[in-house]
Amino acid sequence: MEKLKALMEKRNSKIDDMNAIMNAAVNETRALTDEEDGTFKELENEVRALDSTIEKIKQAREKLDVPQPRGEGSSETNEQAEERAFAAYIRGKVETRADKNLVAADNGAIIPKTIANRIIKKVYEISPIVNAATHYNVKGQLDLPYYDEETSAISVSYADEFATLEANVGKFAKITLNGFLAGALTKVSRSLMNNSDVSLVAFVVDDMSMKIARWLEKELLIGTSGKIEGLSTCKQTVTAAAATAVSADELIDLQESVIDFYQSGAMWIMNRKTRTAIRKLKDSNGRYLLQDDITAPFGKVLLGKPVYTSDNMPEMAAGKAAIFYGDFSGLACKFAEDPTIQVLQEFYATQHAIGAVGWLEVDAKIQVEQAIAQLKMKSA
Repeated sequence: MEKLKALMEKRNSKIDDMNAIMNAAVNETRALTDEEDGTFKELENEVRALDSTIEKIKQAREKLDVPQPRGEGSSETNEQAEERAFAAYIRGKVETRADKNLVAADNGAIIPKTIANRIIKKVYEISPIVNAATHYNVKGQLDLPYYDEETSAISVSYADEFATLEANVGKFAKITLNGFLAGALTKVSRSLMNNSDVSLVAFVVDDMSMKIARWLEKELLIGTSGKIEGLSTCKQTVTAAAATAVSADELIDLQESVIDFYQSGAMWIMNRKTRTAIRKLKDSNGRYLLQDDITAPFGKVLLGKPVYTSDNMPEMAAGKAAIFYGDFSGLACKFAEDPTIQVLQEFYATQHAIGAVGWLEVDAKIQVEQAIAQLKMKSA
């Protein structure tokens, strides 16, 4: 374990060195020197090699996990043992063993890592937006450099012999992802706990996953001032001519706002009522623009791309961003490592219940502006 920790610390140190090189170029408003570029590439290769080594060590350790006997003629995996122990703990039967990867905290809480990871995995399954975003699992501040061509760009032009070329130097900029703490609370009635036919772990995982997914999807789509920005800073905007309706031409303009490179993985995101209004739109031949397609991810396609509806999206109203379109891998989402669960045995005793709190640290911003566009309704 100590050697694995040392490898991870070495990896993080390399990333810090990479960030330092990029920050120097950004702060001095210049491109990387040849020496800096070479050093950056060497560090990048070393990080990839360390990532590969760390992942192989983790996989090897998982394969070496020996099932613990539960009774004569039966055995269980480490995950099954941990699930059983977690359910027992919720019911008030304390069982803590190091080989189950359960850690007792000072307040008596149990933090089962594999169960917390199951919740995060289910969050990805519930929310296509969270799943489509590019994920970074690192602690602390994360700086993601990108090439800024808005203020200055490298240009190519015809030239004559013996004539001097005019140089235009592009600049590196960065987006910074921090971490904002959020928690999801699930309350389990003691009557439910006493029912041996109910899977307590499945109940906690499903309930907490749904709450986290809905909250996180809202933050990614709408954002909160001073916290997670999400898609609220989207620059590619088509403004509708009306405050409460969209036209076919506006939908085409929105789709064309995203360059072809990102069209293959693009989809639409809107409120269900917005989709209902769009279903009534027809082209010049009287054909509906939005079609049913059982092969599409969400059963509907609009101008050849799948349509996902979210209750977190606003309806068509004055000044609102009613539709997003694009490849949402252009949205960077950073999770701090080691999501945790805490069980509150006594806090809800007067409610005849037990509390389970899931904690996560997350931030999200647009990383690739060209990949995502929004349709805003006309202001009142």
